[in-house]
Amino acid sequence: MEASKASARYQRIQPRKLRIALDMIRGLRVNESLDIMSQAHTKGAKIVLKVLHAAIANAVDKGESMKVEPDHLFVQNAWVDGGPVTKRFRPRAMGRATRILKRTSHLTIVLGMDESEAEEA
Repeated sequence: MEASKASARYQRIQPRKLRIALDMIRGLRVNESLDIMSQAHTKGAKIVLKVLHAAIANAVDKGESMKVEPDHLFVQNAWVDGGPVTKRFRPRAMGRATRILKRTSHLTIVLGMDESEAEEA
């Protein structure tokens, strides 16, 4: 089976914060990744969990003829790209203003099949 992927675009979270959540699951099995993300109490973990569920559904749907089991899937690759930045200004002392950058992220998760376990099944 070829890799299946899912993505979420224009998520209103900084890419730096989302990368922290992704670093925890990259290369792990899907079941372990779901456990880790459901225990992490961050905004990034919720977004990653949602995309992970979508990637699992895509893999099962794509591999219906092969009867893909979610137990045999692992996180092959996961990355975050920066999205568009919205700029806001906050008034400061003495007539000045400072810029506030509201960053967005594009998240992509690619799932692969563990070949050794797939052959046994």
